[in-house]
Amino acid sequence: MAVSYQVKQGDCIFSIAYENGFFADTIWNHPNNKDLKEKRKDPNVLMPGDSVYVPDKRLREYSEATNQVYKYKCKNTPKLLRIQLMYIDTPVKGIDYKISIDGGVEKDGTTDPDGWLQTSILPKAKKVKISMEGGIEYEIALGYLNPADEVSGIQGRLAHLGFYEGKVDGVLNPEIKNAVKAFQISQNLEATGEIDSSIEDLLKQLTGV
Repeated sequence: MAVSYQVKQGDCIFSIAYENGFFADTIWNHPNNKDLKEKRKDPNVLMPGDSVYVPDKRLREYSEATNQVYKYKCKNTPKLLRIQLMYIDTPVKGIDYKISIDGGVEKDGTTDPDGWLQTSILPKAKKVKISMEGGIEYEIALGYLNPADEVSGIQGRLAHLGFYEGKVDGVLNPEIKNAVKAFQISQNLEATGEIDSSIEDLLKQLTGV
């Protein structure tokens, strides 16, 4: 049965589609989700409370000979997770790491010349843990970055870039304005502390989402 799904923190179109047995494009490009697509633009970045239309499933039938073994592959899995490690403006290249998804088995890897690490994940994955030499560990909550045109989205991106250490609560307080000023100075912009579409676009460009 078709439903109107209310987005929760940590959801994206890919996780919603996976949990409901659809390709992500089937839901994202559905006519009933046109307004959502125009508003959010990126299927990876939704806002809690957004409404996503999930259509009825269509049964696909296959005719096969009996007494045979057949294999079917789910095409919407897995997804590729890519994370770039930086020290200020310099990529952290050639460093060994261990990565675990949702508390699962750790995988070994080494960052490439541009500081990127990558691994395959299920679309419903929620948490990534990265461990490196020297006891350095990072935990990343997947799907928790809100849209850049929301204050909480600005807070999250500035926090990722090291300019903001406060709560990601959607409150436009003096601390976030000071963080915006520091970010503007780092980009050789006038330090107004004001958030506009150019700041939103620049933050999306630098964080990749």
